[in-house]
Amino acid sequence: MAVNLFPAFIKLAGRQCLAVGAGQVGASKIATLVDFGACVVVVAPEAVADVQALVASGAIQWKQREFTAADLEGIFMVIAATSSVDVNRAVFEEAQRRNILCNSVDDPPHCDFYFPAAVRRGSLQIAISTAGESPALAQRIRIELEQSLDESLGREVERIGALRRRILGANLESAERKLLLRLLAHHGIEPAAREGFKR
Repeated sequence: MAVNLFPAFIKLAGRQCLAVGAGQVGASKIATLVDFGACVVVVAPEAVADVQALVASGAIQWKQREFTAADLEGIFMVIAATSSVDVNRAVFEEAQRRNILCNSVDDPPHCDFYFPAAVRRGSLQIAISTAGESPALAQRIRIELEQSLDESLGREVERIGALRRRILGANLESAERKLLLRLLAHHGIEPAAREGFKR
């Protein structure tokens, strides 16, 4: 039976995120959180070189010890990525008690969310999920999309966004505003269209 997932794009900038485990699998998740601006704390007795490099650069904080429930205080999201099923399960169960979103790596039944395979073209982002059923399939689809979507799409999104803000700020009737927004999305109308949006 298919998992009913709510698709959302979450702003992580400045949010407190915890990663329990700092092996190779955890390292990729940690790097992703850092890329999106999260304030990342890692709890693990040992860490691979990639994680240690992030610590050395000041990008993350590392508590070199075993996980305790208190590590979840003030946390928005947690990744359980240790080599121990029992530890990962303990992290998930404690997160559930505290209503904290948890991803237990490679254990779909114990995940509140999944890391998607994502294609990015500037502000345009397409995320692919198989609800943990086949990350390899999601990656295959990502590669196909990467090859089919031109890099210039990012610049086009920025241009359309600037025009959309002008339309929304213009003194227009509701019906005309809706028409212009539709034309903008489908045909990329020029700034001079419709008498400069009737300023």
